[in-house]
Amino acid sequence: MPEAGTHDAPVLLPRRVLIIRPSALGDVCRSVPLAASLRAAWPQARIEWLVQDTFAPAVSAHPAVDEVVPFPRSRLSRLWVPGVAKEAFSFLRGLGEPGYDVVIDAQGLLRSGLFTFATRAKIRVGYANAQELGWLGCNVRVTAPRGAHAVDRMLKLLEPLGVPEVRDLRLYAPSPEREAAARDERLSGPFALLSPTSRWPGKRWAAGRFAQLARRLLDAGAVQRVVVVGGKSERDQCGPLLDMASGDRRVVDLIGATSVGGLMAAVERAAVVIANDSAVLHMAVGFDRPMVGLYGPTDVARVGPYGRSDRVIQHVGVGERLDHKDEDLGRGYMDRITVDEVEAMALQSLRPAASNA
Repeated sequence: MPEAGTHDAPVLLPRRVLIIRPSALGDVCRSVPLAASLRAAWPQARIEWLVQDTFAPAVSAHPAVDEVVPFPRSRLSRLWVPGVAKEAFSFLRGLGEPGYDVVIDAQGLLRSGLFTFATRAKIRVGYANAQELGWLGCNVRVTAPRGAHAVDRMLKLLEPLGVPEVRDLRLYAPSPEREAAARDERLSGPFALLSPTSRWPGKRWAAGRFAQLARRLLDAGAVQRVVVVGGKSERDQCGPLLDMASGDRRVVDLIGATSVGGLMAAVERAAVVIANDSAVLHMAVGFDRPMVGLYGPTDVARVGPYGRSDRVIQHVGVGERLDHKDEDLGRGYMDRITVDEVEAMALQSLRPAASNA
């Protein structure tokens, strides 16, 4: 690993800046302090964001972002399809055309490093300890401890640019989705938004327990509705909740029915958000919503909801291993979380909202 690079004369008033953070959705959501910091320091600059096309709504309405550069990952990943390799090359070549003065690789992987290098920007900032040799695309390499929270680690990338950190995680849902949510009766009145799914089985709290929780919140009159969200391919993770939705109009099934922008708009209107370790929790932080985060085999200090660790329930003992890819290990940790304690924290979160209503 080379020593962290330096630059004798950083561009103090850059004309054009690019943030590279293509994925994942939760990481994109919690990367917005980079844009907020750059805008505060360089109000005259044009700030753009390279992001996976499906996640573009997460940052497209942010006031600090002038333009989104969509990366069509799904299409360009199929290099064996005729014409795709040529399209991928054209995409890379196009990154050098705007003439960026400063590029920040906040992803730190091989692909993002390639994008960074392709911009040919004079100043290309990234992690000195990036994975997959991602640092090769950067000429200003910042040492940022892996043990730090993801948000703090990203903000370290601003140091060589002389840009003060602005820890502003506010998110902004696109206007069409916000307006549609405001018209949707299912999203009116106080409701609990439940996100019971995860790509990793070891991160999932049992769907049956989510269903018990939903029944308790409704029967107690704590909320008028329970709204269940998730991806279209994740419906099989939500059986007990879907059974409830089929027989109780107070349980709203939005699994696979929302775009990223629509999900953001729903989170913004929720009275409380209850979710596994997922993008939805980071959205709840961005919209300053009451929340309960359910964590098992992941490190809350590194990837938990920023500044909201007091709203996380996790039962992992000192010295116990954290590995979200180990399904048995993760399920064991998640099973330690009881319905009683999640209900108690949810009700505690709802009380301030009720008193302010």
